Amino acid sequence: MSADRQAAPAVLIAVATFNEIENLPLLVAEILEAVPDADILVVDDDSPDGTGKWCEEFSAGEPRLRCLHRSRGAGLGTAVIAAMKHAIDRDYDLFVNLDADFSHTPQKIADLLAAAKSSDIDVIVGSRYVPGGGVEGWPLHRRLMSRCINFYTRLFMRLPVRDCSGSFRCYRVETLRRLDFDQLVSKGYSFFEEILWRLRMQGATFQEVPYVFVERERGYSKINWREALRALYLIARLGLGSIFSSNRSPVAKSS
Repeated sequence: MSADRQAAPAVLIAVATFNEIENLPLLVAEILEAVPDADILVVDDDSPDGTGKWCEEFSAGEPRLRCLHRSRGAGLGTAVIAAMKHAIDRDYDLFVNLDADFSHTPQKIADLLAAAKSSDIDVIVGSRYVPGGGVEGWPLHRRLMSRCINFYTRLFMRLPVRDCSGSFRCYRVETLRRLDFDQLVSKGYSFFEEILWRLRMQGATFQEVPYVFVERERGYSKINWREALRALYLIARLGLGSIFSSNRSPVAKSS
């Protein structure tokens, strides 16, 4: 880190990509403008459309941008883990994750960072389901499905947040250091529920900040029904496992 940035928390913003060439150049430009003091890490899973190639070329002239290349099909959850480990290894203070498709507006990153900097909360969750939050561009069936999944997750995992499935979050890196990443079993979208659950079991604290999710305009969504069903299974497995184990030994609670 440069000397002029040491006074403020060092921030890493992570974006996992696969075939996002239509979005990534525009997204990086907006992030750099919205949060000029932050660094960006793109974790690309060997995108055949040239996403990783563009990132590598652009980063050669932009010191705030780095690209981590991985093999195709490794999974979204493992991409975020790789980015978190990058933040830990390089002693960042705050770690922000957002999607590559503009569903999380880069200008709202400042709200997450402001909440983190003004408190000692461990995880700031960008939330669609608190006052001021919402969703744009989803049909009714998708809205209902998201609400049901979040209710299901809170029921099984006993999480103290209303938006458990979104990926737009800010984590305190010192909190991430306490995790044993080898224990994480989710490789796909259920990672975002699991890591909240793992952090809750460690005694982490949470705060939700409203934002409006905007459906992507370019590219295509990577989630499918098989991945959604796998997520439901893992949520129930982890949640029920913690309930049974809590009957035998104490479980750390979040405040």
